[in-house]
Amino acid sequence: MGIKKPGRKTKLAKYARKTKWAPTWAVIKKFGPGKKIHPSAITRTRHSWRRSSLHIKPRKQRKSHFG
Repeated sequence: MGIKKPGRKTKLAKYARKTKWAPTWAVIKKFGPGKKIHPSAITRTRHSWRRSSLHIKPRKQRKSHFG
């Protein structure tokens, strides 16, 4: 993989933090120790790491027919 641009790298890192579920202690704190609920039920925003859903533009490629 090539070197990423710093702006794109920070944007990907920001969205990578949003893909995680809530920690297990947050489930216990919110619902109590007896409830068995998946941590994904608490988190609101879940993003994929792919560029198409993050609206990050791909790098410009040189057209092959220009030589």
